Amino acid sequence: MKKILITGANSYIGTSVEAHLVQYPEEYQVKTVDMIGEGWREVSFFGYDSIFHVAGIAHQDSRKISEERKQEYYRVNTHLAVETAEKARAEGVPHFIFMSSIIIYGAVTKLGETKVIDRDTVPAPIGAYGDSKLQAERGLAALQDETFRLCVLRPPMIYGPGSKGNYRLLEKVALRWPFFPDIKNERSMLHIDNLYAYVKRMIDTQAAGIFFPQDAEYLCTSQMVREIAAARGRKIRLTKFFNPLLKFLSGKVRVVDKVFGGLIYDRSMEIAEE
Repeated sequence: MKKILITGANSYIGTSVEAHLVQYPEEYQVKTVDMIGEGWREVSFFGYDSIFHVAGIAHQDSRKISEERKQEYYRVNTHLAVETAEKARAEGVPHFIFMSSIIIYGAVTKLGETKVIDRDTVPAPIGAYGDSKLQAERGLAALQDETFRLCVLRPPMIYGPGSKGNYRLLEKVALRWPFFPDIKNERSMLHIDNLYAYVKRMIDTQAAGIFFPQDAEYLCTSQMVREIAAARGRKIRLTKFFNPLLKFLSGKVRVVDKVFGGLIYDRSMEIAEE
């Protein structure tokens, strides 16, 4: 039986993965520790086979937050991650999984363009969130050796029942709007069910390295909104009426590119499937 410690309580990813792993009581013993405050430092990491570190501050637009908030990204997303790994290594944990993000490669492209990321693409974060994740990766990399295996996951947008962030915004649109722009774009995404299976495999094999889990198919934002609506028994009409305006706003209004720009991992990257 493998003992798994999830560092970060009440997160969507952490609680979802825990709920999945506890379905295999003969294979995994799972515990979660709250990383808010200093209490976690008193928790013994001794005896755990893998630590799955999900504690962090979620993505926000760094152009609209204070300098104090930016530093909070580095305190939580960078320094806390490294401190947690240092404690794990000192207490004999052999395997550490860190949730990074595709955002370390920067923003999506303008409408009508697609940014393709492959293994040779150099990270180029544009805000505090992405940079704090990248700095964490670098700090963690310095800790790995033959007795401490580091697994870094750089997933694209994670979606599924109960997910937050950008997916929740699309869900609200699908449930309230009668129509939505018909834009053809491609996005790498990762369904929560596929993430479960992927993390389980990383734990089982104690995988080390940088990994890029994604669904087998790229998704189109417009089609995704329509499918969300259909799953809730609603019809939403896709229209090209607003496309000229959106093309004009692309590059000027960030939310337009965030929703309709293209951002994909190359097909040579990992496919995460159940």
